[in-house]
Amino acid sequence: MKKTVSILLLIVLFTSLSGAPFRSDSIYSKWAIDSRMGDFRNKNVTERFLTPTTSRNASWDYVSGLVAKAILKAWEQYKSEPWSAYFFTGIEDFADNVSMTIGESNLDDLNAGKIFFELYRGAMEKGQTSKAETYKTKATTCRNTLKNNHQRIGANLPGTGGFWHKKQYTNQMWLDGLYMGPALYAEWQGNFGQELGETDNTESWDDIALQFDTIFKHTWDVNKKLNYHAWSAEPTNAASSYWANPVTGCSQEFWGRGMGWFFAALVDVLEFMPDSHPAKQRLIAYINAVADGLKARQDPISGCWYQLLQYDGTKKGTTCQVSNYLESSASCMITYAYLKGMRLGILDKNVYRQMAEKAYKGVIAQFVVEESDGKIKLIQSCESAGLSSTRKGDANYYLCGSDVEINNDTEGKVLGPFIMASLEYERSRQTYTLMKNVQSAQPHCIIKKYGDTVEISSTQQPVQTVCVFDCLGNEKFYWNGKETDQINLNLACLPQGIYFFKINADVVKYLFTK
Repeated sequence: MKKTVSILLLIVLFTSLSGAPFRSDSIYSKWAIDSRMGDFRNKNVTERFLTPTTSRNASWDYVSGLVAKAILKAWEQYKSEPWSAYFFTGIEDFADNVSMTIGESNLDDLNAGKIFFELYRGAMEKGQTSKAETYKTKATTCRNTLKNNHQRIGANLPGTGGFWHKKQYTNQMWLDGLYMGPALYAEWQGNFGQELGETDNTESWDDIALQFDTIFKHTWDVNKKLNYHAWSAEPTNAASSYWANPVTGCSQEFWGRGMGWFFAALVDVLEFMPDSHPAKQRLIAYINAVADGLKARQDPISGCWYQLLQYDGTKKGTTCQVSNYLESSASCMITYAYLKGMRLGILDKNVYRQMAEKAYKGVIAQFVVEESDGKIKLIQSCESAGLSSTRKGDANYYLCGSDVEINNDTEGKVLGPFIMASLEYERSRQTYTLMKNVQSAQPHCIIKKYGDTVEISSTQQPVQTVCVFDCLGNEKFYWNGKETDQINLNLACLPQGIYFFKINADVVKYLFTK
């Protein structure tokens, strides 16, 4: 009986790109990184990481950290692929050269510290134990700064023990902050928490849970099924009185990206929280409440979410006449959280899968622009938003405020979440499984290309079956004929894109351009 040989052949066909809806033949996470790792915006400033064509200028900041973390997630998901190598080295270069600047009691400054977990694992895989320890030490500095030194709400106020969003925001907690600080805290506990002993680990998880208990208790609107952007434990103080409800302490509106930050923080924390911890079921209840509320606010046509969640596009600002708009960063973060939550088994696929996939395809159709040079850019993201003595946080502010301009040139706060949402979508399909199974080419397999034709032959075993899949694992071609030592496949009938060729059962990868 002949030994069965199988070959999984990856073919990438490149072509000039034009504006188009969702492409089933594209790996959008890779496309976005290849396009924008060396060219994205932090508000109106262009930032770059080291790539084969760009030098680094990115500084320590939550936005650059968000993008860097997403790129490392892509490296870890696709690290068997040679094309992902520069994802790691580019962020490694950033981490090894940037000054880690953490201001006093500033949650935003901690977010970039999340890159050290993937970098630690990457260094360990390379046998670079000393470098890995450096990354671990930096991650630990971020965690300890938060746990031990960050300003907290005092004992005489509601929300005792909650982290202030920033030093100047006295006794305030914002939804954004849960993603910046406690999510890093949880990732550290998940990776290294056992090293300090069970008592410290349990106390740390209690501390993390407290942050979510506090923000959910005080910002959740049971009727609207949404979270207000921010809350002050002391709403009449000088830092809060301009925007905070004097009774509830809440801000006025439900900001899309604010809820995106919170939804993503919940799913990221739950990924690491031990099943045995008593707070886990509470946080699972929170994320399911958020998922249910956001499902009701999804735009039924585009599948995306608005800048202000409780209104549709008919809502307008009063001082600028800007209409409420579908906002890209919120839509990407929310989509990421749905897809990851289903993967982790904490959100019901039967309830959310269809709407989450509609959201992902809607993000691409609504916000991804294909440019003439083959790159993509992301549009329609809110540059910034917050609460202060000059920022009231009403609907007019989120539409007309001086710092809430719409960015149409790949702002980092949409680039990072778009990459992460794409990774989760790709992981949910067959792409991830197929690419994980790709191995080095076997010496007995000979693959040649002549125009649109691929010639596959074997010096040891005959070719018996050929199955061609697109990027999402959909079968596009099948051949099962007489055993032969050589077969020619004409690919002119296939659309441009990425294809996997499964031939018998041994796995080979071959890359060519058309």
